[in-house]
Amino acid sequence: MQEPLLGAEGRDYDTFPEKPPPSPGERTRVGVLQNKRVFLATFAAVLGNFSFGYALVYTSPVIPALEHSSDPNLNLTKTQASWFGSVFTLGAAAGGLSAMVLNDLLGRKLSIMFSAVPSAAGYALMAGAHGLWMLLLGRMLTGFAGGLTAACIPVYVSEIAPPSVRGALGATPQLMAVFGSLSLYALGLLLPWRWLAVAGEGPVLVMVLLLSCMPNSPRFLLSKGRDAEALQALAWLRGPDADTRWEFEQIQDTVRRQSSHLSWAEARDPHMYRPIVIALLMRFLQQLTGITPILVYLQSIFDSTAVLLPPKVDAAIVGAVRLLSVLIAALTMDLAGRKALLFISGYAMGWGPITWLLMSEILPLRARGVASGLCVLVSWLTAFALTKSFLLVTNAFGLQAPFFFFAAVCLVNLAFTGCCVPETKGRSLEQIESFFRTGRRSFLH
Repeated sequence: MQEPLLGAEGRDYDTFPEKPPPSPGERTRVGVLQNKRVFLATFAAVLGNFSFGYALVYTSPVIPALEHSSDPNLNLTKTQASWFGSVFTLGAAAGGLSAMVLNDLLGRKLSIMFSAVPSAAGYALMAGAHGLWMLLLGRMLTGFAGGLTAACIPVYVSEIAPPSVRGALGATPQLMAVFGSLSLYALGLLLPWRWLAVAGEGPVLVMVLLLSCMPNSPRFLLSKGRDAEALQALAWLRGPDADTRWEFEQIQDTVRRQSSHLSWAEARDPHMYRPIVIALLMRFLQQLTGITPILVYLQSIFDSTAVLLPPKVDAAIVGAVRLLSVLIAALTMDLAGRKALLFISGYAMGWGPITWLLMSEILPLRARGVASGLCVLVSWLTAFALTKSFLLVTNAFGLQAPFFFFAAVCLVNLAFTGCCVPETKGRSLEQIESFFRTGRRSFLH
């Protein structure tokens, strides 16, 4: 029997046998192939985040255009514009709620692929809109798809990635979302608003085609008793030269111990509710920083300020800076650690990508599908409240009022990070779960 990590005995303290370290040449050769396949599967999945980021900021160039539209059926008042901007978040909340069921029913991969249906329908409605109801329904459908992918993609990526690159890959959903937003801002300089919706259909189609060739999460397959498929999926992800037996047995042991459905009595156990509460608070506080209303109304915000460049250009510059910041976070997350970046960086390098990654890392396996959907639900209901009220507050009190509030929330986030957020750099999902189960910080330090 393998010796536990901390020398403790019993099931609750079982940790994971260590493989004999491979030689440097073998590690390089196997690691390159392993990462190539994981990167390919990750890229296929995070195309859903590209579409999510694109759809989220669709209103930034469109609202100013429709406020001056000559078509009386599409000419937006301030109240209508606030609904057009915020209804996306209601759809995203519904998508997160659906993910609580679909994530564990269909699996992570099929749930992401399913999101293509409402996404494509929403873009089609907005491209051919002849009235406000078509715009609102299109926004809600694309929001539903975004909420579904926001809950499923981080879980899928974290479950297929090895610990050595999980931090970098965990930042790719946010990276692709930012890239999607930047693409929308850039295309907004060239295309009319209807064609912006048409262009959004492309990434959705590519995502479905690529994901159809990718494996499902080995952890999900094991939870459904499909052991042979799980081993085949893990072997494909790690490459033909990798020894997957040790990792497969580790995952299998964790899934076996947690195969039963979570009861309400078990949900009151600290090792279950603590990580869920931390993830929920991270998502809630992330939205309270004001990122969603700022992105949704970015061009309108620049319209009301004394900037030198045209608002469309300013919005594109902000998108480019966000993309660079998230890229830096992806490259440094596995070196500097999650917690350090939360302390020292801004939104795009810290609270943007890291909260999504930490959510997928710390949630217990038995509750991961439901809890990730709940986190997205809370996140987007908060975003709806902020986005719906943002224009009304700025019209009444000026831009300084919401921005002072957002600054105060950032200070609260610093205190929350120091007191409650664990460092998960370089740890397997099973080790992170053992930390919450045993309460021993040695698992994470």
